[in-house]
Amino acid sequence: YGSVSTSSPILFCSGSVYSSIHGFSQEEIKEKLLAFPGGSIDLLKQDSGIAVLTINNPPRMNAFSGAMMVDLEEKVTQLENWTDGKGVIVQGAAQTFCSGSDLNAVRAMSNSQDGMKMCMFMQNTLTRLLRLPLISVALVEGNALGGGAELTTACDFRLMASGSVIQFVHKHMGLVPGWGGAARLVTLVGSRNALKLLGGAVKVDSELGVHIGLADGVLKVDLDAARAETGLQQAESWLSQYTKGPAPVIKAVKKVVLSGRELSLSDALRTEKDIFGSVWGGPANLQALASKSKHK
Repeated sequence: YGSVSTSSPILFCSGSVYSSIHGFSQEEIKEKLLAFPGGSIDLLKQDSGIAVLTINNPPRMNAFSGAMMVDLEEKVTQLENWTDGKGVIVQGAAQTFCSGSDLNAVRAMSNSQDGMKMCMFMQNTLTRLLRLPLISVALVEGNALGGGAELTTACDFRLMASGSVIQFVHKHMGLVPGWGGAARLVTLVGSRNALKLLGGAVKVDSELGVHIGLADGVLKVDLDAARAETGLQQAESWLSQYTKGPAPVIKAVKKVVLSGRELSLSDALRTEKDIFGSVWGGPANLQALASKSKHK
């Protein structure tokens, strides 16, 4: 993140996976992807410090067109630069999450070389989404299929509506995940469960999701329509318990967890020391010391 010195190992955790060293040209693949228009990725940054990122292509069950892949990368860049941000909710429009890639774009890019470039582009973007200094939650309503299932794993948490499904359908398409979803899934549920979900293209409902650790909560169904909160309102309320407090402190919490997950122990410890130094003696720390809240 921009304010951290270049010597800090945390930079390992903040950038993209692929660059020109790997024969990857972001501008080249962007140009190819933009040839397939449709849909949008909408970003709403709120005063609460919680942003809402909406996958918006309802006629195609919120499938990603090529232009939407580019749009997502641009929105992630905006979130990386959001000084006052603390959290982000990723949702699909019209109460369905995302059905993966738009098959029109997939068919047109069916040669191996283009497929690999699209894969590298989306791995970069979703890795940056996961590495944001914001606490993220995927709000899964309706179906999260294929690439949509992979997108849920690029968030810190997942909340599922009753009746919603996360399904890695790649095997049915003669594929495996290519957007980083398999690697992230193993981290979330372990290799045995990941093998079951991928090998069996298992439909994960909210009950199974909670049982295996893929889902962190289930949205409540209130039969009183007048009192019922929308899924988004419930997700905001759920996320707010982890984003209370000043943005620099919440960002620091995410960064120390990120370094612990991705770096070797010695690098993670040095990074934790650097991040600790960035908040020690800061406004939130001084205010807490003044009120002696720790010992009350």
